[in-house]
Amino acid sequence: MNGQINKLIFKNLGIHTQNEHHVYMREDCHVCISEGFEALTRIRIFNGEKSIVANLNVIRSEILQPGEISLSISAVTALEVKEGTTISVSHLHPMSSLSHVRSKIYGNTLSSKEMKEIITDIVHGDYSNVFLSAFITACAGKGMEINEIISLTEAMIATGQRIRWGSGIIVDKHCIGGLPGNRTTPIVVSIVTAFGLIMPKTSSRAITSPAGTADTMEVMTKVNLSMEEIIKVVGKEGGCIVWGEIAKLSPADDILIKVEKALDIDSEGQLIASVLSKKVAAGSNHVIIDIPVGETAKLRSTDAANELKIAMEKVGDAIGLKLKVIITDGSQPVGRGIGPALEARDILAVLRNESHAPQDLKERALLLAGEILELSDSVQTGDGINMSRDLLESGKAYRKFMAICKAQGGFSEPELARYQHEIKAERAGSVTKVDNRKLAKIAKLAGAPENKTSGIDFLTPIGTMVEKGQTLYVIHAESEGELNYTLEYYNSQKNILTIQ
Repeated sequence: MNGQINKLIFKNLGIHTQNEHHVYMREDCHVCISEGFEALTRIRIFNGEKSIVANLNVIRSEILQPGEISLSISAVTALEVKEGTTISVSHLHPMSSLSHVRSKIYGNTLSSKEMKEIITDIVHGDYSNVFLSAFITACAGKGMEINEIISLTEAMIATGQRIRWGSGIIVDKHCIGGLPGNRTTPIVVSIVTAFGLIMPKTSSRAITSPAGTADTMEVMTKVNLSMEEIIKVVGKEGGCIVWGEIAKLSPADDILIKVEKALDIDSEGQLIASVLSKKVAAGSNHVIIDIPVGETAKLRSTDAANELKIAMEKVGDAIGLKLKVIITDGSQPVGRGIGPALEARDILAVLRNESHAPQDLKERALLLAGEILELSDSVQTGDGINMSRDLLESGKAYRKFMAICKAQGGFSEPELARYQHEIKAERAGSVTKVDNRKLAKIAKLAGAPENKTSGIDFLTPIGTMVEKGQTLYVIHAESEGELNYTLEYYNSQKNILTIQ
C-alpha cells in the first residue's frame, strides 16, 4: 500500500494480553474495508522502521474514533509507540516456515535450514501463540531427532545476542528442574566466583515450577539487567545471577518458554536447546548439568536420565561446549522452602552458615560447586568439594554473594507471607515417600511464583519420624482466598506425603 490510506493515529486503551500482540481497529475503519481485514487476521504494524505482527480485534463501539487504532500493552512496548503517533498497517506476507511446522506435525524431520527459518520468524514476532503451540507440541516428547535438536540449538544461538569474554574457562551450571526448592545456583555462583572463576549465570523464570532461579533472586536483588549491565557486573565481581530474557540471549527460548508454561509442557529436545543455547549465548564454554532422578521428578528413571545425558553431550559437542552431566537424587524437595521468598531464605541460611540451614541444600551446592572447580587446571579431581566447603564455611562465598547483589542493584531481605496454614500428620510413623509434583502444585496454587512470599515450608523429608498431629509442612499465601483455594486441592488429594 502507498500514500496515506494505511495510516492511523494510535490511541492507548491500556489492554493487557500477556505476551500476545493484539491490534484494535473499528469495523468501519477505511483500512479494514480497503484491505479486507477481518477479526483475528494477523497483520503487520509499523512505527517508523520498527514493526510487529499482531492479531486484529474489530471494535463495534465508539471506544475508538474514526482514523484511530489501538494496541495491547505488549505490542505498545515492542513497537515503542506513544499516544498520538501515526502508525501504519499492512498484510502479513505468507510465512514459508509454517509449512515446516506442518511437516513436523506429520512426523517429518526438519533440516537445519528449515529449523532456522522457524526460529527466525518466531524471534521476529511473526508467530501467534497458536502457531507457537503447534510447533512446541509437534516437538514434544521424543518428537525430535538429535540432528534436529542440534539445529534448533544453533538457530536459537544465531538469532540472539552473544557475550564473548575472551579466552579462558568460562563456567556455568544448570539443573533440568522438576525438584521443588532445588535452588543451588546462587550458592554455587558465590563459591565459584569467590574461588576466582568467571561464572556469568543467566537463569530463567519458572516454567512449570513454583519458582525459577530468577524468581528467587528477584526477592533479594535486581535480575532484569541489560547485556551492558551484565558485562559490567561480571567484570567487577566475576559473576552474576540474572534473568536472561532482558539481555536477549537466545530470545526464541524466552518466547517458547511462555507458551510451554501455559501448555504445561517441557519438551526434551527444546529443553536441551533452551539450556545449551543460553550457555553459549552467555559466553560459557564449560558447563555442569544436574539431572535429578526420582519417581515424581521430571526424569523418573536412571535410564531416561542416561538417555538425556547422552543427547546433551552430543549437542554440547556439536556446538563447542565441554559438558559434564551429573545424575542426582530427585526423590524429594531440596531445602525447606518451595517458592521464591522461602527459597531465598534457605539460600541465605546456607551462605551465612546458620545452624538451622538446610544441610541437603548445602551439600548439593557443594557437590556441584566442587565439580565446577575441578574444571579448572588448578584443582585436582576429588579436591573440589573440600575447597568449596572452605570457601563457604569461611564466609568468603557469602561476602561474594552480597557483592554480586550490590553490583546488580542492591540487596533486600526476604519477607514471609501474611497467611500460613500448617498441614499436620494424621498418623505416627516414618515419612517414606514425597510427591514432588503435588507439593509443587500446592505451592503454585498458593500463589508462587507470581506472589513472591507464597509457597511451602517443607519440614519433614524422607526418613523423618513423626507423631500424630506433628506439622509436616506449612502453606504460605498472600491472601486468604488463595489459601482456601489451595486447601480445597489439598483436601482432594491422597499420598502427598506417605507415612508408614
